[in-house]
Amino acid sequence: MKTQKLNLFFSILAIIFAGTAIFAQSSDTVRVTILHLNDTYQFVPADGGARGGLARVMTIRKEALKENPNTLMTLGGDTLSPSVETRTYRGKQMIDAWNVVGLDYSVLGNHEFDLTTDELLARVKESRFTWLGANVIDTKTNKIFADTPPFVIREIGGVKIGFFGLLLPETRETSSIADHLQITDFCATAKDLVPKMRAAGANAVIGLTHMFMSQDKQLAHCAEIDLILGGHEHTLHQSSANGTPIFKMWADAREVGKFDLFINKKTGKLESMDWEIVPVTDQIADAPEFAPVFEKYKGLLEELAVRVGATSVPLDAFSHSVRTKETDIGNFIADSYRNAVKADIGFVNGGSIRADLAYNPGPLTKRDVLSMLPFNNPIVKIEVTGKMLMDILEHSVARSAEDNEPGRFPQVSGIKFTFDVAKLPGQRIIEASVNGKPVADDAVYTVATSDFLVSRGGDGYTMLKEANVLIPADKAPKDSAVFEQAIKNSPNATISPKVEGRITRLN
Repeated sequence: MKTQKLNLFFSILAIIFAGTAIFAQSSDTVRVTILHLNDTYQFVPADGGARGGLARVMTIRKEALKENPNTLMTLGGDTLSPSVETRTYRGKQMIDAWNVVGLDYSVLGNHEFDLTTDELLARVKESRFTWLGANVIDTKTNKIFADTPPFVIREIGGVKIGFFGLLLPETRETSSIADHLQITDFCATAKDLVPKMRAAGANAVIGLTHMFMSQDKQLAHCAEIDLILGGHEHTLHQSSANGTPIFKMWADAREVGKFDLFINKKTGKLESMDWEIVPVTDQIADAPEFAPVFEKYKGLLEELAVRVGATSVPLDAFSHSVRTKETDIGNFIADSYRNAVKADIGFVNGGSIRADLAYNPGPLTKRDVLSMLPFNNPIVKIEVTGKMLMDILEHSVARSAEDNEPGRFPQVSGIKFTFDVAKLPGQRIIEASVNGKPVADDAVYTVATSDFLVSRGGDGYTMLKEANVLIPADKAPKDSAVFEQAIKNSPNATISPKVEGRITRLN
């Protein structure tokens, strides 16, 4: 089996370098096409209309079905939140969109749990597609969350394709998941389910995951999985582990992964696989069937187009950037936090900056502001000692040696620090200063930051629960309001942030 899967992956590598591959298809061979997306937070196009848009994705799906009726569409999680529209419609707009597009299966993403449990349960019931998340357990009932199936065996074209879904263990740190919901070990879950899927006749087993790539690679060693289609990182990933191919697409439907699985009906074996990455561009026409979704949410879309200011410089709001290094827009947001509550330090977890795109010089709209900060989190003011501040900084870079774009990575104001990922944990902060003076263990500093980090210990910042709160959440301004006002207060309502050397990474 492993030799067979290795051969599959080498076939994929051949496609990468050769561009195309042609496999002989006999009358005994069935071709099943899987269209895959992940981390799709809005149904409208991204990048100023140049990329993405679920009306265009629907066109791609319709064309794929014409070419091969044995076509299914999957989603690698994170679609109900966070987004500008979800602040108003609580994810219902994405259910409406996916129902029209014709999604078949989606794994639960960590940000699905930004909604309340009741809201998420309602969205699941409204879905005309199947949600999967075998390792999300409701401890009140000891059942899988929302009574979703542990796996699905789909017969299509005379063969059986098995799907199961897994969610990353860090969900509790990165969302507002209810205390009674538990994320169980993904490897143990796969070891339990995959043999059952094979016994139920699955000719091919596909893992839909919302995990870090390193975890997807671990998963490939846990059970005989033919293909892992994932999400979470927001960027195109093409890899393999233990002979199992692993793929993830760019966020917000900027592209669709198209996978053709060739299965022999007589032997029941997956013989080969072709794949391609289909860019979703403005050259693809909107499917007319999607028009009612646009019409339903037209009012909000028009409100979001209102101008609030401008930028005279390009802004880097890519997820990879704000989670790995100092950025211009990260500096501006951190400054706005600090100034709003008059703190010594502004501290922004990179995972809270969500736009995942670059902005060219020009107007900034309400959508731009809310796309960057969609959570509506209160910006609280806390008091910490120098020793706690160093612990906070150590935690902020603790996963920076790994290639997983940690949401805990900071954007800062009023503080400068240097870190070395080659050092041992607890020793990675080489130096740090506040207002030009080295951080002293017994000194006291005020920090402006999201209440998500303070009251919930979000992104693992549990030490902040011990901080002295000076401005609590119920009296604190909201993140997007602070950001928008800072733009309006800039000269001519035009911002020009830059990278200033606030964060220095060694190695």
